[in-house]
Amino acid sequence: MRHHHDRTHSEHHHGGGRRQRFFGHGELRLVILHLLGQNASHGYELIKAIETLTEGNYSPSPGVIYPTLDALQEQQLITVDDEENGRRAIAITPQGAQWLAKNEASLAQIEARVKARNAGYQLRKNPQMKRALDNFKAVLDLRVNQEEVSAAQLKQIIGIIDRAALEISQLD
Repeated sequence: MRHHHDRTHSEHHHGGGRRQRFFGHGELRLVILHLLGQNASHGYELIKAIETLTEGNYSPSPGVIYPTLDALQEQQLITVDDEENGRRAIAITPQGAQWLAKNEASLAQIEARVKARNAGYQLRKNPQMKRALDNFKAVLDLRVNQEEVSAAQLKQIIGIIDRAALEISQLD
């Protein structure tokens, strides 16, 4: 697996800055262990399984996956064995399974966030919705970051957002 290391930097940017961080640093390791616990057993299968999990919104490059697998192997959370066909069989170790069980709450949080993010991507496929959301973010950015916002104004802004959310949730 070492031969993938030199590609790490060049591949890091190829998904665009924002999409690269679909998972936080330790999170990808947890997701990979979870998928290995299910049935994926090769690097390529893991990439496909993550694509499925994120409904195609995120596809980790080999430059992200392989260093993560190296780290898991160094921590003895997985084993990597060469197979006759030149592929590498990846398996979770008892230690890995234990670590996975210990972090179940984190995994649930990650999965909930992925679901929400998937819904967000669906929404953004509608150009009008994308425009409206981008406009909303731009206005917030301007008001909250560029100007001095008083506590009272911030409370007003939060109220407006909450009311909008409530109105949307009550639509027939």
